[in-house]
Amino acid sequence: MIKKLVILPTYNESKNIINIIDMLSKLDIDLDILVIDDNSPDNTAQIVKKYNNDKVFIEERAEKNGLGTAYVHGFNWALKNNYDKIIQMDADLSHDPKEVPDMFDLLDSYDLVIGSRYNNGLRVINWPISRLYISYFANLYARLITGVPVKDLTAGFKGWKSETLHLINFNECSSQGYCFQIETSFRAHQKACKLVEHPIVFTDRTVGESKMSKNVMIEAILKVWLFGFWRLFRLKK
Repeated sequence: MIKKLVILPTYNESKNIINIIDMLSKLDIDLDILVIDDNSPDNTAQIVKKYNNDKVFIEERAEKNGLGTAYVHGFNWALKNNYDKIIQMDADLSHDPKEVPDMFDLLDSYDLVIGSRYNNGLRVINWPISRLYISYFANLYARLITGVPVKDLTAGFKGWKSETLHLINFNECSSQGYCFQIETSFRAHQKACKLVEHPIVFTDRTVGESKMSKNVMIEAILKVWLFGFWRLFRLKK
């Protein structure tokens, strides 16, 4: 039997977490849910622990250590518990849980599935035009430097085969936020994995606050050149 897992990193998502768990649990698909909480002061972890569902698990970390390390923690937990297919997604409802079954299905044919905002047009709701331009051209910039043929390299809605995670040495990733998404896709491409973009509609959060900082954006702008260096000298990461 194929074991499927959805990973939800959280920090102060008390207003959203039950909604997304409910939506995932009601899908016509057998899956487990792992919440990775970074000691949210709004008691997100306590809310999850009170959720009466044996398909929902929680890992609590002592402090806020960044999105990248949260996913590394989640990937290790998934592999340790023998999951075959793993989906990572935001907990703020910007990623529609209805896309999850299709993304799991695509993993039958691909090694990495990317929920793409920029495949088959622009698919973003509630963003100001300035942020849309920044995101679109940041992805173009990353694609040109890394050589990864993906329109939405900063996408955070992704599906992985367990074999792909083993292959890309994700424990060596030090990136956060946007850059973590770029780096993991870059590593998969470097290993000749089969990547596909699945068109999604991204709806910016309506409840809670964004956790993205300027430092995370600067990291992505600068560190992309390191990936370009690895590509240029054909270093397999």
